[in-house]
Amino acid sequence: MQTAFVTGASGFIGGALTRRLVADGWRVRALARSDASAATVAGRGAEAVRGDLQDAGAIADGARGCDVAFHCAAMLGDWGTREAFEAGNVAGTANVLQAARRAGVRRVVHVGTEAALLDGHPLVQVDESAPLRPDSPALYSATKARAEQAVLAAAGPDLETVVVRPRLVWGPGDTTILPQLEAAVQAGRFAWIGGGRHLTSTTHVDNAVEGLVLGAERGASGQAYFVTDGEPVVFRDFITRLLATAGVVAPGRSVPAPVARAVAVTSEALWRTLPLRGHPPLTRLAVWLSSLETTIDISKARAELAYAPVITVDEGLRRMQEAA
Repeated sequence: MQTAFVTGASGFIGGALTRRLVADGWRVRALARSDASAATVAGRGAEAVRGDLQDAGAIADGARGCDVAFHCAAMLGDWGTREAFEAGNVAGTANVLQAARRAGVRRVVHVGTEAALLDGHPLVQVDESAPLRPDSPALYSATKARAEQAVLAAAGPDLETVVVRPRLVWGPGDTTILPQLEAAVQAGRFAWIGGGRHLTSTTHVDNAVEGLVLGAERGASGQAYFVTDGEPVVFRDFITRLLATAGVVAPGRSVPAPVARAVAVTSEALWRTLPLRGHPPLTRLAVWLSSLETTIDISKARAELAYAPVITVDEGLRRMQEAA
């Protein structure tokens, strides 16, 4: 029986991964920073290990004896303090790598993101040769880029490392994209930026998990792999259908992209310098994620991991609609 250590197992991707590993016969140990998280991961079939990403000793204790460590935990969002993003994404990842070495773990599989390549320009049919952007003005993008750089640089004779990069992860159990879209519609704050007619790649959570499992089994050490649902879709069409699974009708209102970008830059400056409480009405990362073409070439994952999507966009949306 293979044994895995999972960070972020109480979350969306980590939770789906934990259920998949348990169903496949793996023994799973999962980092849990609270009683609620411990109860959640136990309900998913994992053994809870108390600790957090800032405690390399607790991570090492939990990972000892495991074959693979899956690092799914991260500081998410388009807004926050530099300290929070640094701690959650950069220092946290460094602690996982340090702990894996100390615990004798053979392989670390890290959940990356296409956002680590974002700096305000479209990503059109990009592959793994596109550069990471640790200099991105968006803190999430910059810190996820630095985290991935650390993971890839850590590959060596004593530790194998693999990065799997899904794009726009969606599906049952989503705690970010769909809930945030619903809230924006209900608050009257939702608008398409630039019309929303651009193409985007997406990744159902089951496809993201498939990529992570294959990355553990077949990925070359020191390499990154993009995984998606396959062919790109029109952003507006996909988001409209995704909202419909929750019984929400997408408004038709649209804002010109240059206007949205100007509002985002101004809002961020005001919230940083004054500073103001709460969340700016619009951020640069939010504008980029919802208005820039982001299409991904997954040829490398297909060739080296034998990756293929296990669920289509149509089937995933149909299941969500039926479960609603």
